[in-house]
Amino acid sequence: MLSNKAQYALHALTYLAEHSEDGFVPIQQIAAARKIPGKFLEAILLELRRASILGSRAGKGGGYYLLRKPNQITLVEVIRATDGPVALLPCVSKKFYEPCRICPYEEGSCELRHLFFEVRDATLKVLEGKTIADIAALSKPAAKAGSKKKK
Repeated sequence: MLSNKAQYALHALTYLAEHSEDGFVPIQQIAAARKIPGKFLEAILLELRRASILGSRAGKGGGYYLLRKPNQITLVEVIRATDGPVALLPCVSKKFYEPCRICPYEEGSCELRHLFFEVRDATLKVLEGKTIADIAALSKPAAKAGSKKKK
């Protein structure tokens, strides 16, 4: 299951993608617009900065910005930065491999491992093929529909 931290990270990055031409975006603006607790968002954005997804500038007129174009930031990269492994079993993880502690079988003969390789590969195919730009594009029709109703 995707953690709250990963969900908030995706929402914050989508907001930054939608406002990428605004320059530095203050953390309070992101928190208010996406209804994310400020202190939690601050910790998330620091993690994303350490993962080289975001840059920041302190002080008046400062804030956060994307280091790359939204179509260059994959969902799998964000999820790994916030949640760690994408795989459901540690023995099938590409980036965070660990042998399973409770498995009674050798890795080569474990039925669960074979099945969860397929699950991992299918999940990665989607998450590696989707970017922050894809999410931002999905939110644009909803924003346009909302503005038409106000007229």
